[in-house]
Amino acid sequence: MARFIDREARPRMTPGGRILAIDPGKRRVGLAVSDELGITAQGLDTFDRKSGDLFEHLSRLVAGYDVFEIVVGHPVSMSGRPSASSLDAEALAEKISLRIGVPVQLWDERLTTEEARRVLRGARADKGVVDRTAAVFILQGYLDWLRRGSDGAGS
Repeated sequence: MARFIDREARPRMTPGGRILAIDPGKRRVGLAVSDELGITAQGLDTFDRKSGDLFEHLSRLVAGYDVFEIVVGHPVSMSGRPSASSLDAEALAEKISLRIGVPVQLWDERLTTEEARRVLRGARADKGVVDRTAAVFILQGYLDWLRRGSDGAGS
């Protein structure tokens, strides 16, 4: 079952596995995976939903990278209210949890796509690169949050 992150109760990073991040979109899905130490996020090829089944692709990634947790970007509105996109992300997270059997977290991703566009401004980046970069930002934020909890540091 997908769940929202309680930022007050930080889990510890589990050694030996990786975390997969998803920047959900109707056409493309940005993807990123952590290193085995849970320090950095690396972008993976963006998945085009027209090219195949997303859940089969995610299952292959989970097996291939030894993923123990998935983080789905949750695009709530700036006011914090649910939006159509955030409801879609919640439904996707729930389906991933049920079909793949890995714990799924929803992570606030406000402005990650805009930040990715800003960083890539001037570069000849296609939309897939923007989605991948947004997934990296989502995952890096989550990893940093986990590490602050593991180090005993405050938010």
